[in-house]
Amino acid sequence: MIKVGIIGGTGYVGAELIRLLMSHKKVEIAAISSVSFKGQNLSEIYPSFYKLTNLICSEEDDVIDKSDVIFAALPHGLSEHIAKKILSKGKICIDMGADFRLSDESIYKKWYGKNFDIPELHGKEVYGLPELNKEKIKKSKLVANPGCYATSIELALLPLLSMNLIEPTGIIADSKSGTTGAGRNLSQSSHFTDCNESLSAYKIASHRHTPEIEEVLSSISSEKVKLIFTPHLLPINRGILSTIYVTPKDKIDLEELHKEYSTYYDNKPFVKILPLGEASKINNIKLSNYCHISLHYDEENNKLILISCLDNMVKGAAGQGIQNMNIVLGFDEAEGLDFVPPAF
Repeated sequence: MIKVGIIGGTGYVGAELIRLLMSHKKVEIAAISSVSFKGQNLSEIYPSFYKLTNLICSEEDDVIDKSDVIFAALPHGLSEHIAKKILSKGKICIDMGADFRLSDESIYKKWYGKNFDIPELHGKEVYGLPELNKEKIKKSKLVANPGCYATSIELALLPLLSMNLIEPTGIIADSKSGTTGAGRNLSQSSHFTDCNESLSAYKIASHRHTPEIEEVLSSISSEKVKLIFTPHLLPINRGILSTIYVTPKDKIDLEELHKEYSTYYDNKPFVKILPLGEASKINNIKLSNYCHISLHYDEENNKLILISCLDNMVKGAAGQGIQNMNIVLGFDEAEGLDFVPPAF
């Protein structure tokens, strides 16, 4: 059995990693760490684990020593030094944060307010979007797990940009996410009375997933990609719905485009292209590692509308991290993740 550790095991992403990994048949959780809850049993923090695991929160060095694969489930700015320690021991690091998502240090500094701490590590990472980089991920020991919003938008646009079918600028992505996307630490916007029975935009024209999306999509396009991205907070626990508006370079045959999308994702088990006439919905992917994409065409205005839905805690975070782990270790990428979403 492969031994897996989680640094930052008591945040929402860390807890979701534990939940999913406990059902994985080829790995076992060796250790978890937490600064805030060191020495405590996981079930004291999340009672849903009561009598299901005896994991005790320890220190990060203990996690690294006991594990073959380590997930760093931490806020940005904290993973570089941890990744260096992991790689120095010949082990595998999957960073769930943002420290390795951007290749350009100047762009990272612009959006995250700091330089790379260990520049020599950058360039060794692989961006962990399996539907784009599976072959590179297989050979990597440092995987940068994508952002949740970024995953929903990139998966929707990859086929169009790879086939050069749309204008690469003027793309509008309107995304809505459940409150778990803000993390476990409470903020004013995630207070029940502020978000319940409400819908609000935030970080308008300034969300940090914007440069990530643009860099990834530009890498597969013949031209630089620019988009307008506006996230919104939904009063639900989990899920992302992204509605994306693009301008085709020529008139679109929607049925033919649907076939192209279906072919593009044919061997990619977690992306499902819905039948024409259906629209992607959050409740159909909740608690799963699936992304549902639906295609719609406004012929009068020559606008293609894509609706992409995924669970921000699974395909948008922990599930995709495990998918990357499976690929690195040579397992079936669906191992431990091929469960059916709840019907309601």
